[in-house]
Amino acid sequence: MENISSVSDILVLEDLELSESSTYPVFFTLLFVYIALLISNIGVVVIIIAERSLHEPMYLLFCNLSVNDILGNTILLPHLLFDMVSKERFISHGACVTQAFFSHTYGSASHTILIIMAIDRYVAICNPLRYSAIMTAKVVVTLSVSAWAVSVVLVGVLVSLSVRLSRCTSVVQNFYCDNASLFKLSCEDVSINNIYGLFYTVVLCSSSMGTVAVTYIRIAIICRTKKNAELNSKAIQTCASHLVLYLIMLLTGYIAIIMHRFPEHRFLRKLVAVLFHVVPAHLNPIIYGLQTKHLRLRILQIFGKKIIHS
Repeated sequence: MENISSVSDILVLEDLELSESSTYPVFFTLLFVYIALLISNIGVVVIIIAERSLHEPMYLLFCNLSVNDILGNTILLPHLLFDMVSKERFISHGACVTQAFFSHTYGSASHTILIIMAIDRYVAICNPLRYSAIMTAKVVVTLSVSAWAVSVVLVGVLVSLSVRLSRCTSVVQNFYCDNASLFKLSCEDVSINNIYGLFYTVVLCSSSMGTVAVTYIRIAIICRTKKNAELNSKAIQTCASHLVLYLIMLLTGYIAIIMHRFPEHRFLRKLVAVLFHVVPAHLNPIIYGLQTKHLRLRILQIFGKKIIHS
């Protein structure tokens, strides 16, 4: 089996370790979760694009987050669902590399997109009179492209360092492909992979945490010194949703990283990996939709019209 897999470039993924009786309940739960997050995130993007009143930097930047959530879950859940019903857990090396690349791009882009959203909130609250002049369409596009470009470059180097290694096994030590499972296929020295992996994590987390911390401290200082009720209300309304999204992403990400240090808890590690993808993707449109007044009103108007017509 080992030699055939190596020659044919076919890898074997780990099982989810579900009992026979729980396979289909979990399958249909994940299927429902995937369909629901697709509907909610695509729905938010369509509403923002279709409604001219929502063509503001804050909402357009949020579209990046919805697109990223769709990407991150589409690269994982359909393949996982197929493996659950087919009982065959094979994947080609090329498909494994692709899944690892997009899976890490999802995690990285979550940080970079929330960074540019924090910058937008800082400008909106601390420089409200110059907001339109600063956050032009060109700036919004530049910020969005930069967020994706940084993620793609960082992850591209990360995955490339693993792809260069020769493989001595065809068994992937995970139920889906990520960078760690890729370089664990090799028996070569992976010191460079570990060093760059640490650099990648430190740069990503420190830049996102630092940017969010600095912008929110500045916003808090401005609100405290000006003592403007309208400004404080605007800050709470728009910043609360962004901060909640960031904390959810940070919490699920850190739990997923910590669980890698406890290989004995295999099922829990796999469960956390799935939750890292689906929890933020579900909560992002809900929290942003409910906390952001204009988007919430537009969603309620659309559903109100549908209910009346039905």
